[in-house]
Amino acid sequence: MLAYITWTADPAAFTIPVWEREIRWYALAFVVGLMFGTWIVSKIWKHEKLNIDWLDKLFIYVVVSMVIGARLGHILFYDPISYLKNPLEILAVWHGGLASHGGTLGILIAIWIYSRKVTHRSMLFTLDRLVVPVGFVAALIRLGNLMNSEVYGHPTTLPWGFNFVRSSEWYLPPINQLPCHPTQLYEAFFYILTGFLCLWMYWKREDYKYPGLIFGVFLTGIFLSRFFVEFFKNIQESFEENMILDMGQILSIPFIIAGIWFTYKGLKARYNRVTVGQQKITSRNK
Repeated sequence: MLAYITWTADPAAFTIPVWEREIRWYALAFVVGLMFGTWIVSKIWKHEKLNIDWLDKLFIYVVVSMVIGARLGHILFYDPISYLKNPLEILAVWHGGLASHGGTLGILIAIWIYSRKVTHRSMLFTLDRLVVPVGFVAALIRLGNLMNSEVYGHPTTLPWGFNFVRSSEWYLPPINQLPCHPTQLYEAFFYILTGFLCLWMYWKREDYKYPGLIFGVFLTGIFLSRFFVEFFKNIQESFEENMILDMGQILSIPFIIAGIWFTYKGLKARYNRVTVGQQKITSRNK
């Protein structure tokens, strides 16, 4: 039985000699996630024989809005004063500092514009298809956090606790070199489950026919798991120390409520369609 796991992974995957630049696992996870997500969404587009021009524009809208939204989200939600003092640091994305809630808001705004300018359909039409692979993308990004030895949890006596020896915070109070919860893996696990559920709903149940159902399940699965995992996670900023719920949990609540609402509306539409279909079959058999 494991007593603990000493995590010594190097954040850098390799170095490009000509540029003398490190390529980090986090960046690779981000890129692989985008490639995988694009591949799945392209399969969805082909399955429904949708306009291929929409897909090309969707990729641009999503990538740009996600990066900008995640960066601005981190700045506004977690450390606005520091960035106001050093505004040029806002552009230094390579120094870290991306917030998933901000990225989600950025994408929602972009899809609103995309729906008005490109597809001329409802936002839910795009969102029900776009979110199908996002659980896997989010899981890869959390694995990137693991490779960076960041965003981990409180000390634990559980046998799968990690010693994050490459993290400077691991040597300071209140951790004091104790094994910690690998919360990156906890979140990645639930995100993968959400991803498989969305895949099943799209390909097996064809739930994209009920606007908002897949999107609602996605929001609920991602942000509800995020909410509960936060209880095991170290605070990200000092202002969170005396808060009952941390910033990540507070920001997750509106997404959870929205997810439950869209799931309810989608299930209601599904039930009504099935009921109408059964009534038609019954009337034919009379």
